[in-house]
Amino acid sequence: MTDHLGSCLCGTVSFAIHGEFDSFYLCHCHHCQKDTGSAHGANLFSQSAKLVWQSGSEAVTSFTLPDTRHSKSFCKLCGSALPNTQISGLLVVPAGCLDTELSILPTAQIFSSSKVSWGVELESVAQFKGLPE
Repeated sequence: MTDHLGSCLCGTVSFAIHGEFDSFYLCHCHHCQKDTGSAHGANLFSQSAKLVWQSGSEAVTSFTLPDTRHSKSFCKLCGSALPNTQISGLLVVPAGCLDTELSILPTAQIFSSSKVSWGVELESVAQFKGLPE
């Protein structure tokens, strides 16, 4: 069984995931663009892995967009995305909140018809190891 550890940006919330992920999707839907402030969401999904809050569970809150299945959990203090169990029987883990390395690559890109125009052909854009000087 694989264990993954994760936390929020301010360090108030920490958690462990016990088990395997079933899939890893990069989602380009407009809901994911809004709640990440980026071109797509990057979420891991599991129907069998177990989430254990190690610290700061009182700082975790959730939001579900009315009349949709779109739901997210986040730290009340720093706003970092955190694992979500609001959809019955499904654990959704934002990949960026993990502190341990992932051994899987994204399974697929979904809602690709909603891709932002500036989010394609990124290999041709200049790359820096840190903040450009």
